[in-house]
Amino acid sequence: MSEMIDQAFDEANDQAEKSLEHLKKELSKLRTGKANPSMLDNIYIDYYGSQNPLNQVANVSAQDSKTLTIQPWDKSIIDTIEKAIFEANLGLTPQNDGEVIRISIPPLTEERRKELVKQAKGFAEETKISLRNVRREVLDVIKDQVKDGYPEDQGKRREAEVQTLMDKYGTKVDEIIEAKEKDIMTI
Repeated sequence: MSEMIDQAFDEANDQAEKSLEHLKKELSKLRTGKANPSMLDNIYIDYYGSQNPLNQVANVSAQDSKTLTIQPWDKSIIDTIEKAIFEANLGLTPQNDGEVIRISIPPLTEERRKELVKQAKGFAEETKISLRNVRREVLDVIKDQVKDGYPEDQGKRREAEVQTLMDKYGTKVDEIIEAKEKDIMTI
């Protein structure tokens, strides 16, 4: 019986870690006013009839804190890349010199910064909902095991361990969001 609870506990830990990683990935896509190659992760290029992520057909790098550079491996697709960036509607204007595309990252307005913070907090809330669902699943396993003869006092102890674990992850989510909010609001 204890093995099922241990297994559920381990799965909960794994799912919570995945939730945190997902949160970090989503937050990395939010523009903070600093050039970051991950800002272009969602851009796909039509290359010889198939859709490829931009980073698989070009070298994307941050030249400095305000400029991204995109150097395609095949110069013939430079116009396609430029068009895809425009169509992605990121509020970025690519400049093409025939060899390299440069994107200057404009400073964020105060209103836009507040919108981004609200969006980041939305991602945090989704992550917390995910953590609560994970906790509920483990607690259900523990309750089922107690019904099947697992000692009730040990069940209560395991429930407290689950709560402590989820509280730890909730705190991590808060810390990540706080850091991102500070990053977004910094001019």
